[in-house]
Order: sequence, then structure tokens, then C-alpha cells
Amino acid sequence: MEKKIFETTLGGKPLRVEIGEVAKQAGASVLTYYGDTVVLTSVVSKDEATQTDFFPLTVVYQEKLYAAGKIPGGFLRREGRPSEHEILIARLIDRPIRPMFPEGFYNEVQVINMVLSNDPEAPTEVASIFGSSLALTISSIPFLGPIAGVKVGRINGEYVLNPSNTLLESSDIELSVAGTFDAVNMVESSAKQVSEKDMLGAILFGHEAIKALTKFQMEIQKEIGLPKNEPKLYVPEPALIEEVKAIAEKALIEAVSIQEKLERYAKIDEIKANTLEHFKQKAFWVEYDGVKVFDYDAQKDYLKQVNQILDGIVTKEVRRLITVDKVRPDGRKIDEIRPLSSRIDLLPRTHGSSLFTRGQTQALGVVTLGSLGENQIIDGLETEEVTKRFMLHYNFPAFSVGETGRYTSPGRREIGHGALGERALLQVLPSEDEFPYSIRVVSEILESNGSSSQATICAGSMALMAAGVPIKAPVAGIAMGLIKDGDYYTILTDIQGMEDHEGDMDFKVAGTKDGIT
Repeated sequence: MEKKIFETTLGGKPLRVEIGEVAKQAGASVLTYYGDTVVLTSVVSKDEATQTDFFPLTVVYQEKLYAAGKIPGGFLRREGRPSEHEILIARLIDRPIRPMFPEGFYNEVQVINMVLSNDPEAPTEVASIFGSSLALTISSIPFLGPIAGVKVGRINGEYVLNPSNTLLESSDIELSVAGTFDAVNMVESSAKQVSEKDMLGAILFGHEAIKALTKFQMEIQKEIGLPKNEPKLYVPEPALIEEVKAIAEKALIEAVSIQEKLERYAKIDEIKANTLEHFKQKAFWVEYDGVKVFDYDAQKDYLKQVNQILDGIVTKEVRRLITVDKVRPDGRKIDEIRPLSSRIDLLPRTHGSSLFTRGQTQALGVVTLGSLGENQIIDGLETEEVTKRFMLHYNFPAFSVGETGRYTSPGRREIGHGALGERALLQVLPSEDEFPYSIRVVSEILESNGSSSQATICAGSMALMAAGVPIKAPVAGIAMGLIKDGDYYTILTDIQGMEDHEGDMDFKVAGTKDGIT
């Protein structure tokens, strides 16, 4: 392909796309110029499906420090493992593109974003989300986009598109929103106790820009896009669906309504294991040159379909219970919150501690105060040294869900959940002049059945007060869910793990009695 250049504007800044000059051996690559920010996005997919029953998508976001004219710190003087900031931006890119692949598509896909030049006035995450979507859209990978993402601020009552970091300091909303031409599929925000109306206005304001960006991508695809592959989709055969349902459907439907989490999942796992064992007995012998051999790959694919059908039965029953019977798997009403309990000062030698329990989700919050010299130093693209005075660290041990597991450094999910809680609590902290201390909150999840990040916010808020931090107001968080069936929908309050997994949306909201944080 010869080099192609496409141009538009976004938020008053030029947006230029170059395709066909660099990284030509990738499935598709895009150089996105937004202001003086430059991001190279490359996408690659394997031709064959993996031997898994999930979609193996990897999204990488890398900040090269030469992009800001900096040499990395440390002994090696080179970029190493991803920073927390890079992990958070990778998750921000991942969330809106992950739902945009066909059901049953299990080919491995990698989306790599490299920041090659950094303009503080043009957000790198906006360029990365755009580049990721465009590269997938023009590639042969079966992507159902395009999507786009923007940032929204509000300064002096006026919404601002893609504000710079300097402008964000005087903004009472910092919103990242992504979606398709027709709808929003990702929202991440922090705010200074703003109303629901103001937050909705920011989302709708951002979506207007998203519409223009997706239309721009469709025009590019029409001109240079590759024909889409038609990969093998792991969709079960109709005859097999009926056979599995005849054996397991009734028992699974009964198991879904068991109210206690561990008992419910144990029963579902037992039914699945028995059903898989039944279908495992099917003969998978094939003949090669007169010799009969057992085809293990065929058996694995067959059992993958059986397991997919069993999961589908559970999903369908959970959704039916909620949308038709208006009853949830644990017996609650649609808008009912699980039983709450809390206490403070349970750890005598810490600066502040709390225990927050909501149903079968429990978080231990612990606060430590230190001098300002203990602020966290951030080695990023900023030209001046950046430090963090407030840190929230979230830990999710395997025993919290009754499982064994590895105990190593925090994973991407733990980092993401910690950042979510940090955003919610940051807005109510006193200024450095009012309270000249560094503040660390640690959330230890001791039990989990959904909404553990929101339990972290509740526990963290109480622990801060127990430590004597003069916060502006107590903060609480809750996870809302959505089950949609055609034009009908049901909104759930305080979703649990099964409702999160089988539902259509996990919408976490935190704030004070006066507004969203």
C-alpha cells in the first residue's frame, strides 16, 4: 500500500493520520498525529483460534520517554515494565474495543500503542483509542467498530473537549468517554461533587465528537480498508444445543436460584462437570492409513462447545429471572442493596482502619500518614518532576473468593481498581496547605461477590476519618447493572458477581450526598 494521509480537526487541534509507510508487516498500522502528539498503533491477529474458551485480546500502551526529550531514570536508563499510568491507559483503550468483536471469535489479537512524541496539550490516550480503532477497522481482523474516545472537562460552567493538563486543574469534571456512532460503551470520570445532570451533559457533549471521529474512520475504511476475514467462530451446533439442554438445563436453572454464592457456584460446577463427563465418552477415533487414532483436538473443540452451551443456559436464566420475574439470583428485589455492616479502629497500631461489609463483599481499609517527603515520585512524560501525595492500593487475594492462587505483585485489575477508588476519594481530601501529609490508603479485599472496588471506597472513606484526615464529606460507592432485552431493560442496584458477568453493563458510581466524585 502506498502512503496515505487523512486529516480532520478535533477540539480545535489538527488530527492527521498516516497509513502505509511504517510497520508494514503488521496486520495494520496507523501513525496518529494529534497536535504534536504522535502515537504508532499496530494490530496483529493469529490466523487460527486458540485452544481457549475466551477471546485472548491484549492491549499495550507504551510511553517512550524520548517522546518528551527525557532519559529514563534508574540504573539501566531504559524503559522497563509498564508503569501504573501505562497500565491504566491500556485498560482505558481495552474497555471500548473488547465488546466490538464477534461472539465466538477466539483468535489472539494484539493492539500495541507506542507514544513517540508527547504534546501536553493533546492527550495521548485520545490519540491511542482513535489509532487502535482505526487500525482494527482498516485491517482484515473482524472488528465490529469503529469506536472513538475523547476527554471532557468543564471550566466556568462550559464543557471543554480534550482539555490540557493545565486546563484540567481548573476543571470540576475530568471525563473519558468512548463509544460508537450510535451509543456510549465506556465512561471513566472524576468530579468535584457534580450533579447527575451535569455528568450526563458531559457524556452527551463528548459523544458528539465521537460521532464525528467514527464517521471519519468509516470514510478511511471505505477508501483503503482490507476485506474482513471470515474466521471460524465457536458457535455450537443447534443439534448439540438441544442435546445438552435435555441433560442439564433443568438442573442448571434450579442451581442459579441458590441464594448462597459458594453453594450456587459449587452446584453449577458439579452439573457442568457431570455433563462434560457424559459428552467426553463420545468416540473421536479417526483412521489414518488404516490405523485408528484418537483425535484429541476434535474432542477438545467438541467439549468447548458443550461448555459454551452450559454457560449460555446459566446466562439466559439469570437474565430471565431479572427481566421477567424481577427477582435476582440471591432473592433480592431489583433496587435492593445487600445487608451492610461496618466498624472502625479494629487495628490498634495503625493510623486509621475500618472494615466495610456489603453482603458477601468485604474490604479492610487501612490509612497511613507520612511526611510530604514520602510522596510518590512519578517518572513519566512530564518534563517537571511529578509527585503523588495521595495513594490508594487495592489488593485482591485469592482466598477472598475461596480459591488458591499466586501471591505476587499486583496485576492489571488490582491497579485499575485501586485507581478507581483513588479518583473517588481524591476529590474530598484537604489541600496540602490544610493537611501537609502524604496519605496512603490500602484496601485488603477479604471477601468478594462483586463491587469490591466500591467497598474499597466505603472502607477507605471511613478509614480516612478514623485517621483524623479532615475530608470534605464522606464518600460511598455502588455498582449499578443493566440487563437489556430488545427495547426493554432492567436497572440493578448493587450488582453481585453473577449479575456483573451475565449482564450488559457494570456502571460504578461514587460520590457524596451532594454529588458525584
